[in-house]
Amino acid sequence: PKTWEVVSRKPVPKCISNAFDPPDAVVIVPFHKYEKKLVVIREYRAALAGYEYALPAGLIDEGDSVETASKIELKEETGLELFEIHKKSPILYGTAGMTDENFVMVYCDCEGTVSASGNEGTENIETLLVSREGAKDLFNDTQTKFDVKLWMVLSGFLENYIL
Repeated sequence: PKTWEVVSRKPVPKCISNAFDPPDAVVIVPFHKYEKKLVVIREYRAALAGYEYALPAGLIDEGDSVETASKIELKEETGLELFEIHKKSPILYGTAGMTDENFVMVYCDCEGTVSASGNEGTENIETLLVSREGAKDLFNDTQTKFDVKLWMVLSGFLENYIL
């Protein structure tokens, strides 16, 4: 027999219940409508003992839709307003070897001015507006710690596959 350790946000983990649950979180791929740049966050992560470059994201509160959670999280983390959603992914799993946590990726346009007022005192987040040239600079910095979702989005951004 094998022993597995699983991290779950659910009262009964999926490995026991095998239930189809609604998404736990949203990962937002925001493109600033007027600046014509991808919105990226730089956030302190204790597990990495440093800063990680990632996409705005957050848990979906009970009763909220993916769309509502996307608006709330984008505003809280960046100060920007969600303008239009272009597409949503199906439910995705980022680390299925360790957790049943899942998310939906939301590709959208946003507008407004970057502000940290929504996360003061709660999260250590810096918002960056990244051009294709800026994405190249991030890729060339060997010390940059990337969230895998951002890495894949930036790869497509640089190759003109998305946005």
